[in-house]
Amino acid sequence: METTEEIELQMPLNDIRVCDKCRHVRMKSMLPKLRKIAPEADVKVACKSYCGPCAKYAFIFINGRYVTAPTEDEAIAKASKFVK
Repeated sequence: METTEEIELQMPLNDIRVCDKCRHVRMKSMLPKLRKIAPEADVKVACKSYCGPCAKYAFIFINGRYVTAPTEDEAIAKASKFVK
């Protein structure tokens, strides 16, 4: 049986999720930027059912927090504060 420490070591340090349907971001440019701020992160790309804010802002779900901003770069800058 694994200990809690062993389980934590197996889990990615940062959980980042982005929506591929969001009109305010481009996955081709966003994913490399996210991997740069958190290289070991598990970045998941799929619809997050967050369509209200997603229609108005770029957003990133990082470590349990929704981060929104008018542009992709601003959202990434805000999200970088929550990287572990």
